[in-house]
Amino acid sequence: MSYPPKQHQDNTINHLIEVIKTYPLATLISVKDNVPYITHLPLIYNESGKLIGHIDINNPQAERLKNNNDITIIFSGPQCYISPSIYSTKQLPTWNYIKVHLKGKVKAIESKDALKQSLITMTEFLEAPDYKYVLESDNKSMNAYLNYIEMFEISIDSWEGKFKLSQDKKPEDIDNARAELVRANKESVEAFLDNIF
Repeated sequence: MSYPPKQHQDNTINHLIEVIKTYPLATLISVKDNVPYITHLPLIYNESGKLIGHIDINNPQAERLKNNNDITIIFSGPQCYISPSIYSTKQLPTWNYIKVHLKGKVKAIESKDALKQSLITMTEFLEAPDYKYVLESDNKSMNAYLNYIEMFEISIDSWEGKFKLSQDKKPEDIDNARAELVRANKESVEAFLDNIF
């Protein structure tokens, strides 16, 4: 039997881009001397098909985000435990999730003007659709931090979508699993925050 099961793979680029745009907080993984460096940063997918991000110059991974170094990126969509109780047929417990795995090459963008415009563009993207806040080009706080932020661009070499959504079940159970994914994600955040704050 092949792994991962084909029904849990979705390599339709438009689906993967939709995950990236909806859940832009990425996990970036790079390796130096067999030591992994892992950082969580929002990345924006631009019209040229590249990912754009920014990193604090004091982050040890900043040195790896340049010179066409290899990088692995993971975007995480919704996920939850699926109890057999939601199915109309006899099943075992499982976990459903949506993930996008990318591999590519990363290079630094040195221009402070490009960095500044990129911060404005990213803020605009993240503020959509209500745009309650606009980052202006003359923002003193942003301009004061430009020397402490590095911009980088990732060219994507490979795409892999892992959409484990009970696709191997009968249609009624697929619908039940989808409804559970929606319900669990709505409820779990509030319960979690109540437990830690």
